[in-house]
Amino acid sequence: MFTRECPAATLRPADARARFREGLVAPTGGWSDGYVQAGLVSVHRRHAVALRRFAVRNPQVCPLLDIAGAGRFTTGLAEGADLRRDLPAYLVWRDGELVETRTDVRALWSKDLVTFLLGCSLTFESALRRAGIPLRHLEQGRDVPMYRTSRRCLRAGPFRTRLVVSMRPMPADLIARAAAITAEMPYAHGEPVHVGSPAMLGIRDLASPRYGDAVAMAADDVPVFWACGVTVQEAIIAAELPFAITHAPGHMLITDRRIGPKTRPRRER
Repeated sequence: MFTRECPAATLRPADARARFREGLVAPTGGWSDGYVQAGLVSVHRRHAVALRRFAVRNPQVCPLLDIAGAGRFTTGLAEGADLRRDLPAYLVWRDGELVETRTDVRALWSKDLVTFLLGCSLTFESALRRAGIPLRHLEQGRDVPMYRTSRRCLRAGPFRTRLVVSMRPMPADLIARAAAITAEMPYAHGEPVHVGSPAMLGIRDLASPRYGDAVAMAADDVPVFWACGVTVQEAIIAAELPFAITHAPGHMLITDRRIGPKTRPRRER
């Protein structure tokens, strides 16, 4: 899809967003190295307070980067971005059921929608690669695998769910390095929530992720699990909201915010 002179990893965030706005659909893992990626959740304003409370009660699951007030579709995290069409793919939910996948949700937008931008673990992948840590899903041209666990999140209003995690297998001797790197990025889910046996999380089969793609593990690989923002999507399903829009798993907003210890969430505008 990209030439050697213009790989996805080196694209500026604005250029990446422009490609998605033009209709390109692709998982954003490996895109625009060094920049923060964010998930999107848009709900009616009457549900926004409860969703914010859910995020505050489960900060590792839902690191809040920004909240766009009712009807707004811009963010200070990405200059010139249109939250209605600058992600590669969106999911549309009605009464807790997935009814449609779109690349542009302008026709569905309303003055009553409040939009949450949440941190994503795809953000820290460039830092892991620079540290020499292999990322099997990128090596294999796949989306990162995500699994529903048996761990329950703290409830807030109608929002209740079990934790969803992303998994990246790696050699055992690199796990401590990966954990230290990601612990410095709480805005991207921080350190792993579990290392080792998936059964301890209630995951029966790594070959059958709930979202994303299964990846082949090397002989000396150990599965490493991070909290995942798709957990919020599961909470929306459980809440049976009349209407909601989310990003499609793995298809994120690429922001202008560089990764680093000074990255902080923004206040609602």
